Amino acid sequence: MKTFLQKLFKGHKPKLGALEILKYIGPGFLVTVGFIDPGNWASNMAAGSQFGYKLLWMVTLSTIMLIFLQHNAAHLGIATGLCLSEAISKYFPKFPRYFVLITAMLASISTALAEILGAAIGLNMLFNLPLNIGALITTFVAILMLISNNYRKIEKYIIGFVSIIGLSFLFELSLVKINWKSAIEGWIIPSFPQSSIPIIMSVLGAVVMPHNLFLHSEIIQSRQWNLEDENTIKKQLKYEYLDTIGAMLVGWAINSSMILIAAETFYKNGIIITELPQAYVTLKPILGHLASYVFAIALIFSGFSSSITAGMAGGTTWAGMFNEPFDIKDNHTRIGITITLLGALIVIFFVSNPFQGLIWSQIMLSIQLPLTVFSLIRLTSWEKVMGKFKNSRLDNIILLIIGIIVTILNITLFLSFL
Repeated sequence: MKTFLQKLFKGHKPKLGALEILKYIGPGFLVTVGFIDPGNWASNMAAGSQFGYKLLWMVTLSTIMLIFLQHNAAHLGIATGLCLSEAISKYFPKFPRYFVLITAMLASISTALAEILGAAIGLNMLFNLPLNIGALITTFVAILMLISNNYRKIEKYIIGFVSIIGLSFLFELSLVKINWKSAIEGWIIPSFPQSSIPIIMSVLGAVVMPHNLFLHSEIIQSRQWNLEDENTIKKQLKYEYLDTIGAMLVGWAINSSMILIAAETFYKNGIIITELPQAYVTLKPILGHLASYVFAIALIFSGFSSSITAGMAGGTTWAGMFNEPFDIKDNHTRIGITITLLGALIVIFFVSNPFQGLIWSQIMLSIQLPLTVFSLIRLTSWEKVMGKFKNSRLDNIILLIIGIIVTILNITLFLSFL
């Protein structure tokens, strides 16, 4: 007997046209909000205020790596109907399975910490709310939206949030005079200024995020395109690649804008940003009150939206341990969301320096990232898992190079503390 989804997609013949593509836009932008989150704000403000345009290259490199990795995660979901967490549970031996998934849960908690804390900082800027109260409000909003909305509704909200954040930074950019020649050099020429390695690693961890790989594969597999014929799967892979590239480029532009604004506003004035409220206060005399208010509003929207995606990532990772997809009505998914968001909230109560908490949360993500990356490569290059849709030799070479770069940067980070 045919499943409901098979009946639903019966006779569906996608064409690579603009209107058809619009039907599949969403997953990439849901993931994008994860790398324009408050952790990115802290990393980018630190990068721009301390080193000017010199670390823009890390945003470019991270975004290029992210496009390949996110597409590969979506590739897994489209071809197999399994999210990354489910695939790890199904195909990995017991010890590696739990080691990767438990560390991925810790990465989701670390992510949620940054998201909730960032929104709380924004609420404190605008309304003078204590951080703990703002964190409680953000956690409640995230849980409420996750419980009351499905993927498609959340996607629409997230695209709206990303638009607000993007427009906010366009407004901020219009108020400063960018040296575009230096910016272009910064985007394409790698530079390692003295004492910059921790910031470089935090930028990497803020852009290439392990929880987003789990989340993207889950969102894609929920559409169950693997139930269709081979041609349909190939079409969806094309659509998904366009969605991913477009969404990641939006994220690259927003992250770059943060560094550019910090470089022109703070670096040129000899101001090193050590906390986000400092950036808010300092913007007032330099760019005006409106600029600082726009900064705070964008931070709040960033924190709310990325808290939701962090909760989703924790839910799918935990459910996957039990070979189940994300389902808000299922207890395993609810437990994963609760562990992620409430775990992060509890840690926030013990964070003495919120800005450093944001920076270190991003470094923690980059430390876990190699485990997720190499697990993903193993699965998508494995014929037993992917069948005829396994990675090509070129795909594997590119992905392995990315995995090696991430690992080398992690080793460099540890050496920088010795």
